[in-house]
Amino acid sequence: MLYGIQLQLQTENMTVRLNITMEEDLYNRLKRELPRRSISRFINAAVRAYLSPDRKTLDAAYRAASKENWRRDLAKDWAIADLEDWPE
Repeated sequence: MLYGIQLQLQTENMTVRLNITMEEDLYNRLKRELPRRSISRFINAAVRAYLSPDRKTLDAAYRAASKENWRRDLAKDWAIADLEDWPE
């Protein structure tokens, strides 16, 4: 048996109601393992993680990471590993 559940997926500026169908055993597992009233949030996060981030999000993340000093220090520490013991 399949269950239909209605979910609200939140975007930056609006929420959209969505009706999905899933297998009964998967739905029961979601109900058992997730806190009450959090299935929508979980599915929203899972879909967001599954889909690749858009270019704008990736660019912002890379810009932010490039400003972190610890990342530059770590890259310097490992730079020698890029050259050591590789056949020429």
